[in-house]
Amino acid sequence: MPAWLTVVGIGDDGFAGLGRPARRALLEASVVYGGERHLAMLPARLAARREAWPRPFDLAPLLAERTGSVCVLASGDPMLFGVGATLARQLPAGELRVLPAPSSLSLAAARLGWPLQDVATVSLVGRPLPTLNAHLHDGARVFVLSADGRTPAALAELLNARGFGATRMTVLEHLGGDLERCIDGRADQWSAGEVAALNLIALECRATEGAPRLPLTVGLPDDAFRHDGQLTKRDVRAITLARLAPTPGELLWDVGAGSGSIGIEWMRAHPTCRAIAIEGHAERQRFIEHNRDALGVPGLQLVAGRAPDALEGLAVPDAVFIGGGVTVPGVLDACWARLRDGGRLVANAVTLQGEAALAAWREQHGGTLTRIALADAQPLGGFDTWRQALPITLLEVTKLADGADGTFRASGANSTSNTSSTNAASGINAAICTSGTSATPADSPPHP
Repeated sequence: MPAWLTVVGIGDDGFAGLGRPARRALLEASVVYGGERHLAMLPARLAARREAWPRPFDLAPLLAERTGSVCVLASGDPMLFGVGATLARQLPAGELRVLPAPSSLSLAAARLGWPLQDVATVSLVGRPLPTLNAHLHDGARVFVLSADGRTPAALAELLNARGFGATRMTVLEHLGGDLERCIDGRADQWSAGEVAALNLIALECRATEGAPRLPLTVGLPDDAFRHDGQLTKRDVRAITLARLAPTPGELLWDVGAGSGSIGIEWMRAHPTCRAIAIEGHAERQRFIEHNRDALGVPGLQLVAGRAPDALEGLAVPDAVFIGGGVTVPGVLDACWARLRDGGRLVANAVTLQGEAALAAWREQHGGTLTRIALADAQPLGGFDTWRQALPITLLEVTKLADGADGTFRASGANSTSNTSSTNAASGINAAICTSGTSATPADSPPHP
């Protein structure tokens, strides 16, 4: 089928700024869809029927227009956080033609002299403000696509609260148009109030003393999370996430999520990683809501409830972490049944009962058990001694299809290994014992 739909990128300079192919497409169109601001840019001589996007936004009326020649107007480059990208997911490539204009990012980079490939981009159009938190690093340059004219003031407030009040903010209004304007200032001195609704914010991030330093690797400091003690501690969390092995686009279930630390760090691994936190404790649900915003992943989905009942109806996961509840009847089996073929299940336990549950489950399904023992050097009189943390037992298993009968089996090497290490400089002693054969101790309470 030939392309029946043309998406035309248009800048603030309107119809006059369009190239010849874009003008021809609009002049020959039978109907043009777009926002009211964009439709108002069209000249009176254009004969096409004009259709403003419905509210709430819905593509159904447009997709029903498969006869004649149809155009859509979009800001700048339609494939950059725009309707073009949305349409490309709905239509075969042969039905869609895109004619981009310079994006607001390209124009902003040109105005500021910033190499565009070195600048992070965050869209706050239809997204929560805390989305920015994952991008706040001293020295980082960030382009922020504003939701409206109130976004810059709200952003300045967030930067101050996060310890980035020294950040240089540049608000660029109506880029490429007659009303183009630049407003510049520090976040902690921002007084511009509401600006033009059509704006982009450029940030040169500068951390003030005491600002949280959040590394990009897994294993955020424990004090980065608000919690009541039900937290997978930093070193165990790093090992657990290594076993879960997040890759772009994958979905994690964090069962018995506690403070949400595993799901949060899973989502921080890549912008397209998704996670669902299942937690039945009301106060811990509030911790999760706070932590997901503070650490820049407000898209973490929270399910208030307890497994296995709360798992009903959730999207099929690529990986499951059970940090609390392995002794609850049906939790392990329910998670295993819903896990996709090739998915990973990791469960942690710290009690004898939890360890026994993991060992018994492994006897039936296979997998690898790992014992994690950590110790910190702490003073004892005039000397130092090792203080042992409670050992953690970790079950890791990958779900593999057996083939023709459609049944599933678990992966797990039939081998046993034992490794240990001591780091006197850091004051941490760690021993890790792994068994891929018969059951060894295991364990799991609410989020060790």
